[in-house]
Amino acid sequence: MASGVLYIVATPIGHLDDFSPRAQRILQQVDLIAAEDTRHSSRLLSHFGITTPMVSYHEHNESQRTEQLLAKLQQGQSIALISDAGTPLISDPGYVVVRNARKAGFQVSPIPGPSAIMSALSVAGLPTDRFWFEGFLPAKASQRKQRINELAQLQATWVVYESTHRIIDCLEDMEQVLQNETQVVIARELTKRFETVLSGSASELLERLQDEPIQQKGEFVVLVEGKVEPAHTENEIPADVLHILQTLQTELPVKQAASLTAKISGLKKNLLYKVALSNKGS
Repeated sequence: MASGVLYIVATPIGHLDDFSPRAQRILQQVDLIAAEDTRHSSRLLSHFGITTPMVSYHEHNESQRTEQLLAKLQQGQSIALISDAGTPLISDPGYVVVRNARKAGFQVSPIPGPSAIMSALSVAGLPTDRFWFEGFLPAKASQRKQRINELAQLQATWVVYESTHRIIDCLEDMEQVLQNETQVVIARELTKRFETVLSGSASELLERLQDEPIQQKGEFVVLVEGKVEPAHTENEIPADVLHILQTLQTELPVKQAASLTAKISGLKKNLLYKVALSNKGS
């Protein structure tokens, strides 16, 4: 094993079979494991027979512990950082030690694996070419509504974590802020025994969870469809844009004329190309 390496190791979010052999091997071989909650992680490590010493690394001791971990790296020791579940640093502590380790010239190596965000996105049935991860929404209702309203303007799927205690409040705020046709997906207890993925409008999901209190329990990933801009039709193309397109067509091939008009106007190139073709044929 390389000397003085900081490994960022993903652990299961529920199902123990998702713990990769490589992750287990790294945790066996490093000199020290920095865990968000040593009591929680000790159960996982004990299950797999991993006896490597552990120290706590959480938001309350991050600065102090970072200095200690960097000193151990300097001595040539290798360290693994793990969170309570999933991939470290995703709404979890760790960025401080990673940043400082890289700045000091140490190798920081990812050991990939489970991630609640990626798992939820893969089964949500929402666009994933672009997405925004928000983490947890504000606890106060007024701030939460304001943030939901801001996120609702994104032209990308957006994702938040939510707790058992606030999932109903979150859906009530979404019901008030989001448009009725906006699709929302709740991924609950992913990879665990009572895994559930529900989709619908905020109103529909709120009614479902209120009718079935069991659906309010567990850990939640909430995904929301991004804002959809209305598509332009040929009849909606402004007269000045049509004039630009027609003028360019007199000097340029159809494809180039449509592409340049799209850059000037901000309209879709495919739509302008169709119009340009019809102009050419008329």
